[in-house]
Amino acid sequence: MGSITLKNVRKAFGGTEVIPGVDLEIENGEFVVFVGPSGCGKSTLLRLIAGLEDVTSGQILIDGRDVTAAPPAQRGLAMVFQSYALYPHMSVRKNIAFPLKMAKMPEAEQQARVERAAAILNLTPYLDRRPGQLSGGQRQRVAIGRAIVREPAAFLFDEPLSNLDAALRVNMRIEISELHKKLGTTMVYVTHDQVEAMTMADKIVVLRAGRIEQVGTPLELYNHPVNTFVAGFIGSPNMNFLGGETAARRGAHTIGIRPEDWVISRSEGRVKGHVTVSEHLGSDTYLHVTLEDGNHIVVRAPGEFPVRYGEELYLTGAEGRVYRFDEKGMAL
Repeated sequence: MGSITLKNVRKAFGGTEVIPGVDLEIENGEFVVFVGPSGCGKSTLLRLIAGLEDVTSGQILIDGRDVTAAPPAQRGLAMVFQSYALYPHMSVRKNIAFPLKMAKMPEAEQQARVERAAAILNLTPYLDRRPGQLSGGQRQRVAIGRAIVREPAAFLFDEPLSNLDAALRVNMRIEISELHKKLGTTMVYVTHDQVEAMTMADKIVVLRAGRIEQVGTPLELYNHPVNTFVAGFIGSPNMNFLGGETAARRGAHTIGIRPEDWVISRSEGRVKGHVTVSEHLGSDTYLHVTLEDGNHIVVRAPGEFPVRYGEELYLTGAEGRVYRFDEKGMAL
């Protein structure tokens, strides 16, 4: 089992409160992603769950057991960090087995667990190599293997892909998602990359300044954001926001329209603007458009969309895809 419950968890460093009070339920077997901008408190929250930081107040329960004051070793969790933290003089086999050796597990059981983890992570051919002989992605898999052999109640990942190049990040995203399906173990994953969050999570927790803004599935957050912060953070490119008369005509302080939800015309539409930049990406073209009122928006068009610099376009938000927000940024 691997359920995690946070009850009014608060963290302060001296007089600075970084987590004002968080309540959260993580169900057994879920893949939960903490996402938000730099400094939002997502890594701090993960470290509180792991026991690497002390809670100022509140409770943390794992499978119903209060572990608020328990040291990390007694929480039954395994953490994978941004840095691989491998021992360069040890083989892959010994790196993976290291936590078991420290726990004085019998040698036969150690090797059995190492072999199982290596098979799951496609590391069997590399067990006798040293970390310096591996690629970045393979080294990260070794770090994950070291966590797997502990057979934890839950895995905690703190931005594990940040040190990898773009292609490896995509591959490792897929591998970690597949690993979750194979193991069925609870995973809590921290990232600032909302694409990682959208593609990997069962449930996303969006954080801002230590507070939870919204919790839900990727599509719930994408289709039903509770405020402009979530609406602007989830989705790539970001949602476009318009105010003034354009929003007032729809009975809102601010309206939001995603780049893919504009209907493009050369003859009529709700707003008019001219193209300043067009980014041709093959299947899609992103048009950067300056509207008559001076607002700048991004519009997704088909990859073969013919357009010239400075060309005038008329744009209308697709029916049912215009988001309305009040003066406080809350969804209407």
